[in-house]
Amino acid sequence: MLILLTGVAGFIGARTAQLALDAGHEVVGLDNLNDYYDPRLKRHRLEPLIQSPGFRFIEMDIEDAPVLERVFADTRFDAVINLAARAGVRASITDPRIYLTTNTGGTLNLLECMVRHQVGKFVIASTSSLYAGQPMPFSEESIVSRPISPYAATKLAAEALCHVWHHLHGIDVSVVRYFTVYGPAGRPDMSPFLFSESIRRRLPISLFGDGSQTRDFTYIDDIARGTLGALQPLGFEIINLGGGFTPMSVNSMIAQLEENLGTTAIIQHQPVIAADMQDTSADVSKAARLLNWHPTTPPALGFQLTAQWHTQHADWLDTVVL
Repeated sequence: MLILLTGVAGFIGARTAQLALDAGHEVVGLDNLNDYYDPRLKRHRLEPLIQSPGFRFIEMDIEDAPVLERVFADTRFDAVINLAARAGVRASITDPRIYLTTNTGGTLNLLECMVRHQVGKFVIASTSSLYAGQPMPFSEESIVSRPISPYAATKLAAEALCHVWHHLHGIDVSVVRYFTVYGPAGRPDMSPFLFSESIRRRLPISLFGDGSQTRDFTYIDDIARGTLGALQPLGFEIINLGGGFTPMSVNSMIAQLEENLGTTAIIQHQPVIAADMQDTSADVSKAARLLNWHPTTPPALGFQLTAQWHTQHADWLDTVVL
């Protein structure tokens, strides 16, 4: 397939692009390389992709509808994977408008281009943050009409637009809801990366709450495999991609990182943030049924690989702004 993959310099985007290339697909990757976090990390992820013969990179923003239109006019794509997003619950509280224009408006731009240029398959990343207040493990059948953060609200709006374009224009849509993705070359605003670097550098960690909150941590390769698996024809489906193992507390994650990095965390406790979820746990039976997808990397191994990456890249990571 010839795939348009947005957010290609992001944590999930870069790994998904690499696995797509490894599987024999061609990828045109879009990214605006914004400075939400240190762009050097994004360029680090891009380096091996740019050296691949089946890959082409375009620096642009999906909010720019005229430029996006030219991309679709120049190339006939078989599918679009939309991983471009403003991510992060806490940052969305500070600047909700940019979350709306990127996560919702950018999705609308892609859907309109797909209709005009007859691209029939759309895979879009969504979030487990939508499940706040629902019984666990979280099922795709849960009612998610009451988001508790601007980030979740903009992702819910994007999901709704996808359903409308499926209904009106027949676009085949797979919505994949991710659960706390972690691994090598992660996002510096997420705790696995931030805590790994802070522990390694002997810097204090800001821990919101007492650390008993749990997450269904999901290793990056499992997420990338599931995202590519969702390229198959499905009609319109919402599918959880979660760790599939016993959810782990934040305290346990810190202990895993301490063990693998060989040093002790300096913890500074902070008040709980109202937009944060206390616990997450994914029902992934639908992904198993529709995609034949099963997570394969347990947290003990995943955090070991994460810590190893931080150790191996220590020299240049020391310059990355946290």
